[in-house]
Amino acid sequence: MKTLSQKFPQGVVYSTPYDTTVFVEASIEEVYKTLLEAAVLVLIVILVFLQDWRAMLVPATTVPVTIIGAFAAMWALGFGVNFSTLFAIVLAIGIVIDDAIIVVEGAAHNIEQGMSGHDAAIRAMNTLLAPIIGITLVLMSVFLPAAFLPGLTGRIYAQFALVIAATALLSAITP
Repeated sequence: MKTLSQKFPQGVVYSTPYDTTVFVEASIEEVYKTLLEAAVLVLIVILVFLQDWRAMLVPATTVPVTIIGAFAAMWALGFGVNFSTLFAIVLAIGIVIDDAIIVVEGAAHNIEQGMSGHDAAIRAMNTLLAPIIGITLVLMSVFLPAAFLPGLTGRIYAQFALVIAATALLSAITP
């Protein structure tokens, strides 16, 4: 605006009566903070309830991989970072952690049965692969139709729906 204002006619000035960027930047900063807090709290809860720091490593590694994948999907789809896409990532973190905890619990159960860690993890994945793929397909079938809503509502929800569907798909691959 400073550059454009130099070409304004004599006596014409501009002003910004209400700057929405302050609110948007604060909202995005809060989502980033919530994302970090949620990840730390989930890891603490996993550590407290499973009482095994190694069990905490699986969700600790899948969350960053999924976040990177979500941002890659956003880039591929041409989406920017906004409140809708960040909210989708925060929700998807719960899905990723849920899948990771299920796999860890399955492996822990197999270890308690006397299997080695390697064999227990393979058996857990063989047992849980179908349910994880099933829930991923259910989640995608719930969120994808929102991407095809007509009008402004569809444009707003498309980013949310496609990011969470892509992240859910990635979460099925990650564990």
